[in-house]
Amino acid sequence: MIKAYTVGISSLYEGEDIEVRYRIFEDQELLCKESVMLEYRKPAIVGQVALMILLKELEKYRDKEIVIFINDPVIKEILRGTLTTKNKDVLQTSKEMQEKLSRFAHCEIRDVSATYEELAKWNEVLKP
Repeated sequence: MIKAYTVGISSLYEGEDIEVRYRIFEDQELLCKESVMLEYRKPAIVGQVALMILLKELEKYRDKEIVIFINDPVIKEILRGTLTTKNKDVLQTSKEMQEKLSRFAHCEIRDVSATYEELAKWNEVLKP
């Protein structure tokens, strides 16, 4: 089983770079630990961009069972189809994200924001 953790960190100032961190584990063994700086993206889509970058890295594990841990309730709303935004950037990025997710056979996304223990573990794994 592949376990992956990701976060997109936007800057407090408009026009500055964003940081995407992700970690990939297979059976408790660290396979990949990355921190990538990208050009400015709107804060509303930073989490989705981070997930898409992780999915690109996970392409080589498409046939395995994958669990992705995120701290972004908006992504879960997008996947459930309950997002009510009219923001065209969010809608376009969500469409791209769902297309990339559809390529995976067994991929589950878990939001850790509701459980303190899972959130603490997610935070610890993604520390630089």
